[in-house]
Amino acid sequence: MSDDPLSGLHVTEGSDGIGLTRFVAIRKSLGLVHTRQQAHTPETIWDAMIKLREMYPNAGTREMISLIFFEHDMSISQSTMQSYFTMYEPHLVRHRKARRLQHRRFWATGVNDIWAVDQHDKWLRFGLGLHTGIEPFSGRILWMKVWHSNRNPQLILSYYLETVMEFGFIPMVTQSDPGMENFGIANAQTMLRQLHDPTLRGFVQHRWMRTKKNIMLEITWSQLRQRFTPGFETLLDEGLDEGWYDPDNMLQLMVFRWLFIPWLQRELDQYRDQVNNSRKRQDKNKVLPHGIPELIHTCAEDYGALDFKVMVDPKTIEDIRQLYIKADHPVFDLVLHALNAFIDECYIRLGSPSVQRNTIWAIYLDLLSLLRQQPDIVPIVEGATSDNEEQNDDVPLIDGLQDLIKNDQYMGSLGNGMGLCKSKYTNEEEHVRALQKLERDEEEVDGADDMEVLGAFLWVDRFSDVGSDDEASDVEASL
Repeated sequence: MSDDPLSGLHVTEGSDGIGLTRFVAIRKSLGLVHTRQQAHTPETIWDAMIKLREMYPNAGTREMISLIFFEHDMSISQSTMQSYFTMYEPHLVRHRKARRLQHRRFWATGVNDIWAVDQHDKWLRFGLGLHTGIEPFSGRILWMKVWHSNRNPQLILSYYLETVMEFGFIPMVTQSDPGMENFGIANAQTMLRQLHDPTLRGFVQHRWMRTKKNIMLEITWSQLRQRFTPGFETLLDEGLDEGWYDPDNMLQLMVFRWLFIPWLQRELDQYRDQVNNSRKRQDKNKVLPHGIPELIHTCAEDYGALDFKVMVDPKTIEDIRQLYIKADHPVFDLVLHALNAFIDECYIRLGSPSVQRNTIWAIYLDLLSLLRQQPDIVPIVEGATSDNEEQNDDVPLIDGLQDLIKNDQYMGSLGNGMGLCKSKYTNEEEHVRALQKLERDEEEVDGADDMEVLGAFLWVDRFSDVGSDDEASDVEASL
């Protein structure tokens, strides 16, 4: 009998009528061979590694194993990858070992207890804004978006509703940094939760996190900047340094958006899928289930975890969309309507070339040159302004609602979002002492009931790089 909790979800000889030998033969006929059969060495992976390191110069062993598998269909052992680094990149190995890490903690009770959202502004100098949503317990990235704005509440709400519509459920509580761009999500989450549980009325079902307290999202952005963005920033900087792209030039800005945003979104989708389907390194300080984030999120019971999802009706989701989102708002347009047809036509005249990392700037320059030759393009560009595209159209919070209780330890939904102090403990200090007792694994002398309450809690341990030049509190997860 296999110890794998997911073994029952796979093909079995008894119920599916296929034996292991036949299954292995089918797998080999499809060219699906394991790491040992591929028998790669540091020399055989060199070409693929050189290409990947152009875009992912700081990725570590586990990250590169995942990248080379997803992008080149090569299954590499950890020892082979470590040998490659020792032979070809010894200076980076020393650099990674020298990083100073600081212990950080985040408490969670189960899957879909919390969804956390946040924006990332490091690419605003290119005219690009990033936004993400994660499920902290499993570590699953729910969305990772790039667009020309990340501050419009209607746009941010659309990411949340798109995910809710796909999954068919919402979490118990959402959380974000303070900011009016998150008011749409706070309102939608509150309305959906109170619709299914009237006892929650009177409180916003969204938690506002203080600066540097949104720990799991700090981890997500830190990982992205360490593993994903360096190579892409080098590519984007090339356009600025060479004078090809000026964000203040309307025509260049529109061509850049039209070409780069869809391509970068595909790259981010691939990064998200890679993270969601890669098993994280074992961590003795982590009490959460160890496994593939997407499987933990979708099959929580197989990992001994609870799932707090709240099912919602698609019609209700659509009603909220119509209430808060204007479908014709300019923020949802990739480029100005007047320019979109011209760019489409010129791209077709170029032969609709495939957009790749090593060709995208050449396509941009050819497209820009062809557009400048169009006689009707000048009045369109001269009459265009970007003012109407960055209309934030602030969404006010629902009146008459209180914020959830402040708690530096637990940010989830237990006790209708009030924490342990409502259901068991009389104040936050007692709540914190109970959590610390659980951490030290001390005996509970007051009775079994206390342990039943505490047993629901699991925590995430992470480490922050206090020496980071980017942000002193950037958090580095498993290297």
